[in-house]
Amino acid sequence: MTETSKRLEGRLALITGASRGIGAAVARRFAAEGAHVILLARTVGALEERDDEIRALGGSATLVPLDLRNFDKLDQMGASLYQRFGKLDVLVGNAGVLGALSPMGHFDPKTWAQVIETNLTANWRLIRSLDPLLRRSDSGRAIFTTCAAGRETRPYWGAYAASKAALETMVRIYAGEAANTALRVNLVDPGIVATKLRLQGFPAEDRAALKTPDEVVEPFVALASAECALNGELLHR
Repeated sequence: MTETSKRLEGRLALITGASRGIGAAVARRFAAEGAHVILLARTVGALEERDDEIRALGGSATLVPLDLRNFDKLDQMGASLYQRFGKLDVLVGNAGVLGALSPMGHFDPKTWAQVIETNLTANWRLIRSLDPLLRRSDSGRAIFTTCAAGRETRPYWGAYAASKAALETMVRIYAGEAANTALRVNLVDPGIVATKLRLQGFPAEDRAALKTPDEVVEPFVALASAECALNGELLHR
């Protein structure tokens, strides 16, 4: 396994959007740091590729092929994880979609629903399903990926920006509710990264000049560690 400080040795971490981009990078790094990673994404083939990478590093993974908008399955996943592991140490709510760029009044309702359900509602459903497992850990950590779009008012980004603004508010409320427990809840804004979502929004951008997903995972590791005392914070890479 890659030389690391093993800050996550023995910890159990679930990562959404783990088949590519930032989620895949977080999964590789967490595994290298000693965590057993539960990888959640829609595409079986891509998950299997990530599993191969992690095993090549000497790590271990559990694969969960699942569409986050299948909310009943999210509820069932919480019960299944309890039966198998009894707890969860780290949740990384990373999956997200851009949907489309459009004038506010022109968004297709199905596109709007897809963005809000994936970026916001699915994370609430994850909290609802997994909070009991995180509280069974002696140092539960919940980390959610956000974006500056949620703090800006960029024209045509209405659905995505609204979903991220609401996510940040929801996560901070959750952090406040966990303040007197061992659970810590935080946000990461990884900045401008060469991901598929970024390419959708900025197709003419020079991707060679952008950071790679593997370059922006350090804040996730810091927030996932048992030693982290931060709560309700937003870390920028």
